[in-house]
Amino acid sequence: MAGGLHFTTLEGEHSLAEKLAGLSEGDLTTALADFKESELQDLFYDWEFWARPNQKPPRGDWFCWLVLAGRGFGKTRMGAEWVKSHVLGSTPLKAAKSEFSRVALLAQTHHDGREVMVEGESGLLRVCPPGFKPKFEVTRRRLVWPNGVIASLYSAEEPDQLRGPQHHLAWGDELAKWRNQELAWANLLLGLRLGKAPRVMVTTTPKPGDLLRALVKDPKVAVTRGRTKDNRVHLSGDFLYHINRLYDGTRLGRQELEGELLEDIEGALWKRDVIDKTRTREFPPLNRIVVAVDPPVSHGENADKCGIVVAGKCADGHVYVLADKTEGKLTPHGWGTKALRAYDHFEADRLVAEVNNGGDLVEALIRQLQPNVSYRKVHASRGKIARAEPVAVLYERGLVHHVGVFRELEDELCCYTGEPGQKSPDRMDALVWAITDLVLKGGGPPRIRAL
Repeated sequence: MAGGLHFTTLEGEHSLAEKLAGLSEGDLTTALADFKESELQDLFYDWEFWARPNQKPPRGDWFCWLVLAGRGFGKTRMGAEWVKSHVLGSTPLKAAKSEFSRVALLAQTHHDGREVMVEGESGLLRVCPPGFKPKFEVTRRRLVWPNGVIASLYSAEEPDQLRGPQHHLAWGDELAKWRNQELAWANLLLGLRLGKAPRVMVTTTPKPGDLLRALVKDPKVAVTRGRTKDNRVHLSGDFLYHINRLYDGTRLGRQELEGELLEDIEGALWKRDVIDKTRTREFPPLNRIVVAVDPPVSHGENADKCGIVVAGKCADGHVYVLADKTEGKLTPHGWGTKALRAYDHFEADRLVAEVNNGGDLVEALIRQLQPNVSYRKVHASRGKIARAEPVAVLYERGLVHHVGVFRELEDELCCYTGEPGQKSPDRMDALVWAITDLVLKGGGPPRIRAL
């Protein structure tokens, strides 16, 4: 790595980072006290020493390294250090023989490239050691290192700029922002034809799109995923507190903080934006509360989960999803007990259970555990999608609110299409039964209850 100090043992050459990594805090302090100023400077610029394991290049035969991570994860630093490692090699002297002498830097705009990739706090001008910093030729939009390596800056808004130039290496930043993704990416790859093993790195916060979907599935693409909180030691505590309070578990939070590539699946009845739009942290007094149960067909290691969802309805007809208590690998006694605990905890008016697979045995089990429970059995006479459609319509009308975040439930709602081979949507089934009983079938005189 650039500026990296090395030492030799009987086993061969090792980086200083490898030597220091095994030291305790006290021994590390003692060792650093003996360093010369020049050695400390070398250590400061030794990325091998500072990088977290999930910030280091993956092993294997890959053509593209795709970093999908939340904001503040350190993606820009990773990109700059990756380019630096190819420009400088182990030492500046070795870099003179480097095969990577032409580099492409591609951002959404020239301004983005300059402000982030070049001059930013983690940009190329910051990560290179003083004795081997590149010269930034602003008007020519390029960086030139002392060993002759040139990195040219391009804009995805002007993808035709990439027609003609050839490169050994490329770094694309925030691909999900590019307005001309397909054309800019195609032109970048068509020019990546110098040297024996040209490579490209992409650093981006994920956002659904055809190009990202294709890259994630490509066997020649190595994918690194990361979350904002992975880098919490370098981030403000107030920043982390506020963004988690506002966005934890939401679609925006899962995308921007967790680095997840979330998709709305074609054919699914629910959309994440619709759920997010009516999400709440509080709920009004409720007329009725039900616990709905979708019992598994079997029990044991390979059994389906038992769907258990709690929901309530208020006087204006709005429904509030209060809890998802779904769990797997439970015996009938286990899931029956768990459902009744939810029934008691939420002071529910009714326990609703699907009996397609258990028949009267389901009611017998429930009443054996709690004889006086208000119980209603439901029988599925239509397919799952047909039963779910009226409930999905209630979401679209803004009548259903999730009180908090139910990640697994929401993933199931937004991914289930009813196609053959999909796992049973246990949580979705329970949710559908709960809301159907509350709104679409009603039942029982309304009464106001404040929880």
